[in-house]
Amino acid sequence: MDTSEYLELFLDESREHLQSVNDNLLLLEKDSNDRKIINEIFRSAHTLKGMSATMGFHDIASLTHQMENVLDKLRNADFAVTTDVIDTMFEALGSLEEMVNEINEGRKGKKDVTELVSRLEKMEKGSGQSLPGTNIQQESQSHPEIRLDQYELSVISQSLEQGYHAYEITVQLSEGCVLKAARIFMVFDILGQMGEVIKSVPTVEELEDEQFEQTFTVVFLSKELKEEIQNSILKVSEIEKVDLSLLNKESKEQLSISPEAAITKEVKNSKLHSKTIRVNIERIDRLMNLFEELVIERGLIEDISDKVKIDELDEAIKHISRISQDMQNMMLAMRMVPIEQVFNRFPRMVRELSKELHKNINLGIVGAETELDRTVVDEIGDPLVHLLRNSIDHGIELPEHRKENGKNPEGQLLLKAYHAGNHVFIEIEDDGNGINREKVINKAIERGLVTREQSIVLTDDEVYQLIFSSGFSTADKVSDVSGRGVGLDVVKSKIESLGGKVFVESEKGKGSKFSIQLPLTLSILSTLLVDVKEEIYAIPLSSIIETLVIKNDEIMKAHHQYVINFRGKVIPLVFMKDVFKVPYDPEQKESNHAIVVVKRGEKQTGLVVDSFIGQKEVVLKSLGGFLQDVFAISGATILGNGQVCLIIDPNELVK
Repeated sequence: MDTSEYLELFLDESREHLQSVNDNLLLLEKDSNDRKIINEIFRSAHTLKGMSATMGFHDIASLTHQMENVLDKLRNADFAVTTDVIDTMFEALGSLEEMVNEINEGRKGKKDVTELVSRLEKMEKGSGQSLPGTNIQQESQSHPEIRLDQYELSVISQSLEQGYHAYEITVQLSEGCVLKAARIFMVFDILGQMGEVIKSVPTVEELEDEQFEQTFTVVFLSKELKEEIQNSILKVSEIEKVDLSLLNKESKEQLSISPEAAITKEVKNSKLHSKTIRVNIERIDRLMNLFEELVIERGLIEDISDKVKIDELDEAIKHISRISQDMQNMMLAMRMVPIEQVFNRFPRMVRELSKELHKNINLGIVGAETELDRTVVDEIGDPLVHLLRNSIDHGIELPEHRKENGKNPEGQLLLKAYHAGNHVFIEIEDDGNGINREKVINKAIERGLVTREQSIVLTDDEVYQLIFSSGFSTADKVSDVSGRGVGLDVVKSKIESLGGKVFVESEKGKGSKFSIQLPLTLSILSTLLVDVKEEIYAIPLSSIIETLVIKNDEIMKAHHQYVINFRGKVIPLVFMKDVFKVPYDPEQKESNHAIVVVKRGEKQTGLVVDSFIGQKEVVLKSLGGFLQDVFAISGATILGNGQVCLIIDPNELVK
């Protein structure tokens, strides 16, 4: 059987199941009494075992099979969930991830898991009876609860009127029954010949996957008598017990669910049956590139329309603009994915690193649903790993040191993402010891990055930026975690290659915060075009608060800085002609000034320009490798008349 055509599907679904196992193991470690979590892990392992066996990846199948055996013992409360169990499961998960990654790289996904499988086997066979301290209670074999929605109740009512009997049938398989799915098939085959099953608990899919204990219940419509149905089912081997009860109009009403619950179920079912397809990201990139060209040509047609002044042409262009705007929003939405895909890998990493460094650390995650361009999400993982490891190793102290300083022995680490204008900010904040300014300066002097005289006048921000220098490290000794001088320089270069920036705030003894600013999307922006003497610039609308025109005498000067009173608040002014060194006549005095008020967080600044041209959708293009570090410029675009227009990054101009 040729399975190559299913490889991409296997890889995608394997990653989903492995992530599910990872998340649920972390939850199980916090609440070992929750049997639902064990069942979720069991289902993921069971599915992955079947998929890998079908695809011929036998090492994955072997390991997941043995994990499944141990999980089955845990489900039956044969032994307790211990730290050793969790650690072994995480180790198995790591091996599975390695094998799946190998398959993704075109290799066979083989790994010697003999020792790991042997440990799991010993764990399974050594379980015996329930151990002292077992903290997972075995679920009772009581009949599963049947809840009917309004549609199912209507079917039963109509069937009763036509002479059918409605039965609730509970079937119990014998203890130790093998091939439970085969027994289920035989029971349903018999029922299908005698009537119609309208409800099953667990669901048919769960029964086929053997995701139940020994008992299942169905609601069954038939004209046959109770004894005949019961005797027919009991003919199937390994059926221990069959209970039947008639449902009349009164009893079935007691099983009904509320209209609100029925609506919820209908919405849920509609989601389950939604049509989706997997599309290669390269195709979406190609589609976006074509659309970018369309936007440029649309701008050209708009310029021509402004010159010829034909009403019919104006209407057609407005219609095209509306359609292309909808197309743009749809394509951008296709590229946007939640940053949760990256964040999900960190709880386990923090857990393992905390144990290795003998620290107690609680990781909090906020804003995992924040969406970001797919290309950025694919690249941001490694920089975040370095920053988190840096906070855990350098920032958060050992429990005994924290106690001495009057802190909670458990260190707090916060990973946060949020939108701000046309950017996404990701923050890594810890309540550790903060950055030691003197230690950083001494190390920088030792490495020749600054002189002793220069270090005296360095601001805190300039000192903190030194830690991003290549080969820089303040670790006293080299370890597996840090001390080799690699990491933060890689972070900075990677983030800058994505069009982003990294900022550092720190307070000695209180903690540190690393903030990463990233562009929300790498393609199309809504901007305001402005004139600065003979040049045209574009300012992203997402950063603009307001535009205004003020008289020359409204500009004041305070602390060597031009300012204005903007809605009761004094904000600084930045003259764009000076920032970009645009040629102009210094003798020429202007009576009025056009100002664009922009923001970054809570801070506001007025950008002084000559005039406003109007709003424009522009395609953001990189300036290329030779112009990477142009101050306050995030890229360029081509206007409809072929003129190149630079796009301003207001975040660098806000004071």
